[in-house]
Amino acid sequence: MKPSLLRILGCAILVVTMLAGCRGTGTVRALDLREKPPMVQVTDIEPVKIVIEPLDDRRADKSRVGLRTHLWGGTTYFNVPGDRLASVITQRLADRLRTRGWQDRVWDVRVAPAGSVSDADIVISGQVVDFSASAKSRVFSTVIDTRSRFKVVAKNQADQSTTIRNIEGGRSRTVFWFSEDDIQEQLSVTLKDGIERLISDTTIEEKALRSVREQ
Repeated sequence: MKPSLLRILGCAILVVTMLAGCRGTGTVRALDLREKPPMVQVTDIEPVKIVIEPLDDRRADKSRVGLRTHLWGGTTYFNVPGDRLASVITQRLADRLRTRGWQDRVWDVRVAPAGSVSDADIVISGQVVDFSASAKSRVFSTVIDTRSRFKVVAKNQADQSTTIRNIEGGRSRTVFWFSEDDIQEQLSVTLKDGIERLISDTTIEEKALRSVREQ
């Protein structure tokens, strides 16, 4: 067989292989959005007791966190194990504040059911309004878009005040070869962006959580 025919045959096999993977089957893939907290030496915890109540999932569609539209038809859906997105986000926030929260310090933070703790200086609650991803496959590329929108409410025991922050964000990325790890990584980074934004937009002063814009 001539080299030119071999090249044509090789290209044909490659195209057929690509097209075979460009049709969705309607299956649901599980995404792991947990992040292993870094090891820190806890020697000086801030003397402020913070309780995070599980966030309320207010998304319009709670059946999934993302989907991929395939080039030649069909869809693949993405979700977190157990459909417990709000719990995953709550835990990510708690882990971040325990290891490196405001002013890069270690804070006394725990997750507890609503109304179960009475000795906290600050009680954080909130809503997951939007947290989603969409991946649209095209010829030789896939565009991945992620969005997040959270409402965070902090009730301060010291003066009975309330601080409310609305955090929104999103990312967009184009990849040549799509992998499920791409959408998992982008959602995880989008969540991290939201937590970092909350920390940068607020501060703790006299055992109360304040918005930086109020200073």
